[in-house]
Amino acid sequence: MKPQDIVAGKSSLWIFGYGSLVWKPDFKYRRSKVGYIQGYKRRFWHGDNFHRGNDELPGRVVTLIEDDDASTWGVAFEVTGPQVEESLKYLNVRETVCGGYVTKMVDFYAEGESQPPVQALLYIATTDNPLYLGPASAEMIGCQIAMSRGKTGHNLEYLLRLAEFMRRSCPHVDDNHLFSIEAAALTVVSLLLAAQ
Repeated sequence: MKPQDIVAGKSSLWIFGYGSLVWKPDFKYRRSKVGYIQGYKRRFWHGDNFHRGNDELPGRVVTLIEDDDASTWGVAFEVTGPQVEESLKYLNVRETVCGGYVTKMVDFYAEGESQPPVQALLYIATTDNPLYLGPASAEMIGCQIAMSRGKTGHNLEYLLRLAEFMRRSCPHVDDNHLFSIEAAALTVVSLLLAAQ
């Protein structure tokens, strides 16, 4: 289903970010809240040959994998009025440029609020995406991230900013997948620097 179909006739929309959107939304929004969604786990299983890598050495960015027992922390952004159409237009280019993405509406639970969840739009790269790389060890993913760079910047920046967000905004959440890849990537970087 296209995002425009999901939000037809709505004057406001929440958009959930779990990757680079947590620190770089690049669209106007009314407000944002840290919180989580249930039923998904964040994984560095999606390749990126534009923003954080290239055709020869694709970077790795996060996508979500369905898991009934998991939750994923991130940021939800509320867009209102003309921001709804503007943000969707922007995100459709940013998130779906290569195809193989789906959009879903999910329940978003804001941290520290006793309010019921709100519905939020979510972009997920699927296994149908030609750049879907799938699982690998933390060491393999960390090495790939440490060596990749794209038009938006170094893949390591993406990883470190996401880890920084989790430590700063969600210090009570242990994201072992994220932090083990961060440790592996930093080990590769330190070895490369020592070899110079």
